[in-house]
Amino acid sequence: MDVVQGFGSKYETMNRAPEKAILVGLNSDALEPDERSDEVTMAELEALLETAGGVTCGVTLQHRPTPDPGSFIGAGKVKEVKEAVEANGCDLVVFDNELSPSQMRVLSEELGVKVLDRSGLILDIFAGRAKTREGRLQVELAQYKYLLPRLVGMWSHLVRQTASGGSRIGTRGPGETQLESDRRHIHRKINALEEELSEVRRVRATQRRLREKNSVSTVALVGYTNAGKSTLLNALTDSDIQTGDRLFDTLDTTTRRMRLDDTLEVLLSDTVGFIRKLPHQLVEAFKATLEELQFADVIVHVIDVSNPEWEKQAEVVDKLIAELGASETPRVEVYNKCDKPGAAGIFAKDGAVKVSAITGEGLDELKKKIFDILSAGVKTLDLMIPYDKGGLLDVLHKECKVLQSEYTDTGVAVKAVCPAGVYGKIREYVV
Repeated sequence: MDVVQGFGSKYETMNRAPEKAILVGLNSDALEPDERSDEVTMAELEALLETAGGVTCGVTLQHRPTPDPGSFIGAGKVKEVKEAVEANGCDLVVFDNELSPSQMRVLSEELGVKVLDRSGLILDIFAGRAKTREGRLQVELAQYKYLLPRLVGMWSHLVRQTASGGSRIGTRGPGETQLESDRRHIHRKINALEEELSEVRRVRATQRRLREKNSVSTVALVGYTNAGKSTLLNALTDSDIQTGDRLFDTLDTTTRRMRLDDTLEVLLSDTVGFIRKLPHQLVEAFKATLEELQFADVIVHVIDVSNPEWEKQAEVVDKLIAELGASETPRVEVYNKCDKPGAAGIFAKDGAVKVSAITGEGLDELKKKIFDILSAGVKTLDLMIPYDKGGLLDVLHKECKVLQSEYTDTGVAVKAVCPAGVYGKIREYVV
């Protein structure tokens, strides 16, 4: 048995028969507040299971002072869950909390079915949704990092072959040898994937330098999963990107051009949605995509205000933006889906914009907000650059947006959109 053979098969589309599952969550004061389960996170877990192609047969939310070190939920609750599994003919038990490798092994043995935690379920969804090579590389890297500490549990069948603490004849050695072999193999795969993703970052950096040279500003759409980012991008750029009312509908970054006025065109990028308890492996793996946030000129935080939990969801996104090093980037908060009944009576705070990507309400105001941020201190100037000051042309092409240029008898006539920081260098050549 080679546990890493065929690991990439999860890239297949999710057209398999639905698996039946029992969902389990634990609310304990011993857990960090954002790791605890409640009715809201369990409903979100049910939506994740549906996205993955599964069917929920039952939900169990347990309250106890501390997690059980062995089975996480304790022997009594394990027995109760097992009865529910057998009664409903379930194939799977999904935990809303993250399980340790040993807890996952114990639960699998006790329940007699496959056990996943929230991180494993999200990784499975990402594996089925990633379309581009870059997206698949990122998912595969996250999967291997998730799998590595769980290898011991996957080799527990070798431990069960021993009796009274001693190995039977013919079972000494191979388990450890195979385990170490798999560890080495996975470490090699992780190193290779990280090198490929480093190349992706290098290519992105080159593209970013070209955009900066051509003075093309970038605007990044971020937000909680299913907040309506892709629909908003379609509305702002007259695109027809496929959208859907489901979690993680967008995994691969999509970029389109958006014209703000006659002189300013920007690149608008859609990014993968965030979610509570996002596996840290995915945050790391998707930095090649999400690092665009660090270099965006403006971040547009899209918030689904029709969702009763919109304030908590916004906090999750704010926290991840800070983790990705983009907290200082100018930001516009967008209260999306304001046409829905659940959004009635919600007032946008100062600086925020209420919009509906479906009806078009508020889109012009949003464009103006973005334009105001990007054009702060920016002037459109007519310049006459003498031929002996040719170096200034390089400055204009590098730091400004040159709209037109014409060579004359006395110099180069240039019309350019210039930021305030450049004005001092070229002030005396303004016509």
